[in-house]
Amino acid sequence: MPAAPPARPGGSIPSRLLQPVLLLAVMWAARILDDLLPYDANRELGIQSWAWEGLDGILFSPVLHGSWAHLGANTVPFLALGVLVALDGAGRFWGVTAVIAVFGGLGVWLVSPPGTITVGASGLVFGYFGYLLVRAFVAPSLGHGILYALLAIGVAAIYGTSMLAGIIDAGAGVSWQAHLFGGIGGAYAAVLLRPRRIRRAPAPPG
Repeated sequence: MPAAPPARPGGSIPSRLLQPVLLLAVMWAARILDDLLPYDANRELGIQSWAWEGLDGILFSPVLHGSWAHLGANTVPFLALGVLVALDGAGRFWGVTAVIAVFGGLGVWLVSPPGTITVGASGLVFGYFGYLLVRAFVAPSLGHGILYALLAIGVAAIYGTSMLAGIIDAGAGVSWQAHLFGGIGGAYAAVLLRPRRIRRAPAPPG
């Protein structure tokens, strides 16, 4: 009986693509519950700057949104960029997401005016963008580096202008801090979680 093929590192392609869909489903479920329940999840579970009790928002704030319009604005870029990250593997997707959430959340907590409540997945969106740009520089091989660079160019062409505007011209009520520190967190995740470079074994002496 032939042996079963080894499991693909990072999971099969469908399982990888499912990861950002699952996280997006949590965001939509949280928004529905926020409408149905009298509990103000955004105020209680969002990042409240400079308040110790607001630190738990680092965990919860990425799945919370202030309105359906807020969630709708984040849905398409989150899914588009999240899928590109998830193609690197299910575990890597969650690792990158965790690094962005922690780094970006701490930046928001420290830099935003005291008492500011921050929620939303835009920090993750900017983080995925930063990860995809920097990933080309830490690729495990030249072939991967070229592929990642081409993807980075495409991502920058589509989202670069809006990402830059989201930091330097965010507008009232929009957290440029979440965008900036999310992007930095994504770049840091690319370096921190970079795969080992592929090294070829030396050829035996002839």
